[in-house]
Amino acid sequence: MLPAEFAELEPFSDWILNSEPERYAKRLASSMPEMQAFYDAAFPLIDSVGTHLDRFPLDELPEPERNLMLMMLSLITVSFPVEVWKQPRVPDAGAAYLDVMAEPAI
Repeated sequence: MLPAEFAELEPFSDWILNSEPERYAKRLASSMPEMQAFYDAAFPLIDSVGTHLDRFPLDELPEPERNLMLMMLSLITVSFPVEVWKQPRVPDAGAAYLDVMAEPAI
């Protein structure tokens, strides 16, 4: 599912999601301990993930690398809740919601 060098992230494969709405929904449905565990496992690897993914053309990523990139997009989605807000939802935002109009081309 992931490149062999990043097999330690396999327990978090449920964060391999194809779209921002899926990632956001997963964030809202996850507990803070779940997000913290994912963040703690993935964030220390972010530089090596970037170095690894830079070896491939973006539009020709093999499936394991594509999965890894999607997982890193999920890491971005959980970073503010983990680092700043300490909750899945944006504080003091009420019922506000933004729809993504375009996904990254992968």
